[in-house]
Amino acid sequence: MSLEVLPDHALHQRFEDLKGVEHHKNELITFGAANARQELLRRMDSLSNEYQQMSLDHQRETQFNRDGQVREHQLKNELRKLQSFMDRDPFVSVLIDGDGMIFEDELIGKGELGGKEAATKLWNAIKDHMHEKLPDIPSECRIVTRIYANLKGLADVCYKSGIVERSSTIEDFYRGFTGSKILFDFVDVGHGKDRADEKITELFKLHLSDYHCHHIYFGCSHDNGYARLLEQYTEPTLTTRITLVEGVPFEKELKLLQSQYSSVRFDDLFRPGKINIYNASQPVASQSVRTSSDASRVPLSQAQSFYQSPYQPMIGDSNPSPAPSSNISAMNPKASSWASTATAAAQLVSPPATPSPAASQPVSSKDIPRNKYGQRVDPPVVYDKEVINRVRNLKLCNVHFLRKDCQYSPCSHDHYYKITKNELTSLKSIARNVPCYFGSECDDPKCIYGHK
Repeated sequence: MSLEVLPDHALHQRFEDLKGVEHHKNELITFGAANARQELLRRMDSLSNEYQQMSLDHQRETQFNRDGQVREHQLKNELRKLQSFMDRDPFVSVLIDGDGMIFEDELIGKGELGGKEAATKLWNAIKDHMHEKLPDIPSECRIVTRIYANLKGLADVCYKSGIVERSSTIEDFYRGFTGSKILFDFVDVGHGKDRADEKITELFKLHLSDYHCHHIYFGCSHDNGYARLLEQYTEPTLTTRITLVEGVPFEKELKLLQSQYSSVRFDDLFRPGKINIYNASQPVASQSVRTSSDASRVPLSQAQSFYQSPYQPMIGDSNPSPAPSSNISAMNPKASSWASTATAAAQLVSPPATPSPAASQPVSSKDIPRNKYGQRVDPPVVYDKEVINRVRNLKLCNVHFLRKDCQYSPCSHDHYYKITKNELTSLKSIARNVPCYFGSECDDPKCIYGHK
């Protein structure tokens, strides 16, 4: 095979072409290397910046975590201290309205010794109930007991009903009760409407929101007014912290709420029935001398069948007195608390003896006006404001002028005023300003109070 021999100029041309290609290649390599170097430098700077930023972030996170761990440790210590503080001094609260929740006659009759015995029985009863029904309550939980009542009124009622031979026995009883336990106190609220109720209500709210208070024993079975309070706390988390203590049977509105709360009755501690001060064999008006405390006491079955008038104030006097009746069978069989029944009459100067008024014509409960729902309604009374203002200052005896059966002899209010027809109408209107204890269910034909 023969090789083709190129002329010199062709060879030279080929050389120049190859030289150009080589030069172009070198330029590309040089340009690419420069670009690559720059790109590498740029990328290295970027990575370096990112590294520095991530390093700073890491340091910040590390510091944050370290601070968080320190803070968490501090908070755990504070939480342990707070929990220890909250677990310290646990107690259960026993709140009793002493105007209606009255201890057994046998205990009261023993005076100071009976008070100490009652406090011990109550403490043991609460402890036993906690152990059986409330196992979650700490065993070292203390029992704080507060009894609120009108001491003088309660003493007078117990004396007049024959439970005690001297009014001072009640003071001795509660002195023994208070002195037997450090956290057991009897508080004399003095004379005045709802004084015990208001104090108990506020203390109930305070203890219910207190973390240290693990449970409340609430002695209020005699008073429907406490239903308004309990209706505010029907959440299960709250009802489980409340136990209703029953002395006398629960009143109607409280009985409706009883299913939402646990309840307990402490036998041989509180009276199961209300006190009756109108002893048929020994009326209050005569106040005959007692020959034996047992002989003057009214049996419970008999006392429950008698009329027990709720405490209602006399018109025109800042110190009201009670309104008893001799016609027991014609009056209501229920009553409210008795602690304030006899307060005022014992403090006032006695007027001359009052002649017995003529017996009024018997009135049937069928004659009581009622609406279509069977609720009692009061007929309208037309009155003169000027006459009302004058009558208010006369201190007339409501029971004498409106019922004709006042048995208090002497009575602290006027029986001798010659009252006019307009004044009698005004007195009736004034008496209706005091709500009847039985409300629209009252079936006493001679009731003088309001039934709205």
